[in-house]
Amino acid sequence: MQEIEKRFTLIQISLLVLGLLLAWFYAEHQILTGDQTQMLYKGYMGAYKQTWINYGNAASAVGNVPGSMISYVVALPVMIYDSPMAPMVFLFFLHLLSYFLLDAVIKDIYKADVRLIFLVLYWLNPWFVFENILYNPSYLFFFSALHIWSAYKQKDKSSFLYSTLHVLAIGLALQFHYSWIILSLISLYLLYRNMVKVNWWGVAFAALLIGISLIPYLQAVMQNSAITHHADDTGRYIGWGGVHVYPVLKSFIYWLRYGSFFFPNKLIASAHFDWLGASHIVQMIFVYAYKAVLFSVGAFTLYISYKANRYFYDLVKGKLFTRNEAVKTKEEWLLLYVFGALIGVFISSILSPIIFSYWHLIIVFPFAIIPVVVYLKDKGQKYMPKALIAIVIYFIFINIMGAVDSRKYSISTDYVKDTKAYIAKTIQTPQ
Repeated sequence: MQEIEKRFTLIQISLLVLGLLLAWFYAEHQILTGDQTQMLYKGYMGAYKQTWINYGNAASAVGNVPGSMISYVVALPVMIYDSPMAPMVFLFFLHLLSYFLLDAVIKDIYKADVRLIFLVLYWLNPWFVFENILYNPSYLFFFSALHIWSAYKQKDKSSFLYSTLHVLAIGLALQFHYSWIILSLISLYLLYRNMVKVNWWGVAFAALLIGISLIPYLQAVMQNSAITHHADDTGRYIGWGGVHVYPVLKSFIYWLRYGSFFFPNKLIASAHFDWLGASHIVQMIFVYAYKAVLFSVGAFTLYISYKANRYFYDLVKGKLFTRNEAVKTKEEWLLLYVFGALIGVFISSILSPIIFSYWHLIIVFPFAIIPVVVYLKDKGQKYMPKALIAIVIYFIFINIMGAVDSRKYSISTDYVKDTKAYIAKTIQTPQ
């Protein structure tokens, strides 16, 4: 424990740098698809043509995401430095800021050993690092972190600034992905449970800012109502998930998976090893060996995630809906916040007109790993730090494989070159 306390800053800096190197490696080799080109087109139209597209990426079954933020997060970095990597560097910055906001909460509650567990399980986790791609859900980690940090700052006294930031976290997340509703449901739970002291002037000011930011979007909708509809309308409706069992069950499974090493299929199920240049038989041997390791580790850690969530429930049961019972400790506040996130997942899955995939709920990833962090703190001390070293090595291996050979990334892909070709083809570059 004392060794970790003394060396934590050095370890922290080293792992943060490692994570940034992995993020850069991912970003360089992302395969350019419709996910990125939607954002690139909007951003470069703003940067090069001063033509601002005031709605976001197309979403599943419910039209385009409202607001202009997706255009800005690409255009403004490009206007500062004209390179396809400029928006990616800004995304790295937001990811780094998300870690520091989350760590600020963890630091106020736990000692350095727990901070180290969280650092490894968040910052180097392939669930997180895999999202270093120009894709709107990739920005959600920052808003999750801002949401919990600003809420934690208001657990004892109200603040105009933190109430403003808290509501802005929700309102700006709205302009990236429809999973913003989960953050709003967490806030409602915090209010119900009397876990925050709200400054309503701050709430009103933030709501005003969000409303102003959405005016261009509302004007665009008035001119073209098709923005609010999906081209492939499935005919489903808000609340569709509530009348089916599987959508809700799948959402809970994703919650458990986020706390495990059972990573998304886009990361683990698409490796072909054709970059080895070996025979087909050799490639297939590597494919089956790779998947055997990943699914074995994934299944084992999924069980650990389940155990951790059972332990988490035992810690908070009886305190979940008692409005008049004060929160006794800082750790209890954090665990109840996590329960609020779980409620958000449950209600949003009921309301959803689609069956969620992992990116629809990735906004709760920082919260879903908290039960595992607490479980390892209380039950796994004798296995630390050797277990963390093994996890770091495993994460490095999986992240390199993900950047080299997965559905979203390939070692043969050059993101900068492909983006320049796309921009030259679709948007006339400035002289």
